[in-house]
Amino acid sequence: MKRGIGIIDSGVGGLTVAKEVLRQLPREDILYFGDTARCPYGPRPAEEVREFSLQMIRFLLQHNIKALMIGCNTAAAVVLQEVSEMLDIPVIGVIEPGARSAIKETETGRIAVIGTEGTIRSGAYAAALRKLNPQIQVTSLACPTLVPLVESGRLHDREGIAIVQEALAPLSGEDFDTLILGCTHYPLIAPFIQEVVGDSVTLISSAEEAARELSTVLWHRRMLANGGDVVNAMHQFFTSGDSELFMSIAEEWLNIKVQAKQVDPAADAQ
Repeated sequence: MKRGIGIIDSGVGGLTVAKEVLRQLPREDILYFGDTARCPYGPRPAEEVREFSLQMIRFLLQHNIKALMIGCNTAAAVVLQEVSEMLDIPVIGVIEPGARSAIKETETGRIAVIGTEGTIRSGAYAAALRKLNPQIQVTSLACPTLVPLVESGRLHDREGIAIVQEALAPLSGEDFDTLILGCTHYPLIAPFIQEVVGDSVTLISSAEEAARELSTVLWHRRMLANGGDVVNAMHQFFTSGDSELFMSIAEEWLNIKVQAKQVDPAADAQ
């Protein structure tokens, strides 16, 4: 079962999912595709998001992956059901795991969700939360400026706090104790977000819960990589944009050496 786990994202955000997979399943090989050249997905029409997502998926299927994680919330809202029905391998999204985690954490039943325009417009998080608990009060906010902040690599630039403050300003009058980071890019700037909303608010990243779900599914299907006490994972990273910038962000976040290959998903998925 040394076939790898595929992870797709609109850019570097899915690295938050990859990091949790590395932590929880260190024997597994990861094949990651970040579509940085066409990021962000949030403002794009759903059909375009679908097309781009399927291109990345087709590319990774050529590498004989055994499971697929859709690390981009916008993409998951558009294609998760279709791809789950289309493929005979496990397909894991990030929205329902994030909703479950938020439900477990909230004490007041008041939850806020921030995400891209596409994710918020889809209503996917509100639907997932209310499916679990119809009494949950949900406040949703699109934050289109945050993904470009992360993709620029300014993860420690204090000017970033001003961007986050402006993006989250509409939440200042809202009452909530739990905030879902409804875009996998956002955990990379979690310290900025926590500073703005305050320590009384619990931040929820869907990455940990999604990786746990993957682990459970692979265990039940007897698809986990084995090898005794030896960890010999081989990871591959692909990006449609600047490979040097991608590697810089990936190495800092994952704390491993990363080699990224630049590919054109529209051409290489054919």
